[in-house]
Amino acid sequence: MARTSDTARVAAKREREKHMVSEMIAIYCRKRHRTRAGELCPECAELAEYARQRSDRCPFMETKTFCSNCRVHCYKPEMREKIREVMRFSGPRMIFHHPVAAVRHVIETRAEMRRLDKEKNA
Repeated sequence: MARTSDTARVAAKREREKHMVSEMIAIYCRKRHRTRAGELCPECAELAEYARQRSDRCPFMETKTFCSNCRVHCYKPEMREKIREVMRFSGPRMIFHHPVAAVRHVIETRAEMRRLDKEKNA
């Protein structure tokens, strides 16, 4: 029974991550490419689909926090650079669009940094 709840927890985490990356790409596209709310330019639509595929195939979803902290970078170099640009732009703006998610991200990032420091110093 614990296995089923773990699977459900990982699936929920995967869906939450896909939703948030899609939201961040939408913010970026709306501001940078002047698209309407709910629409993406072809380049951003391709990036969003690529990011969702990467999340669907991630074998580390159970233990990882964010892709930037992952030991294995599964994004192609050009897509990795595009997603970095989106994150740099949209990250600070998330507090206005999704404040709870933005605060959760800060808390999880700090916890992950502490965990990594402990591993490094152990």
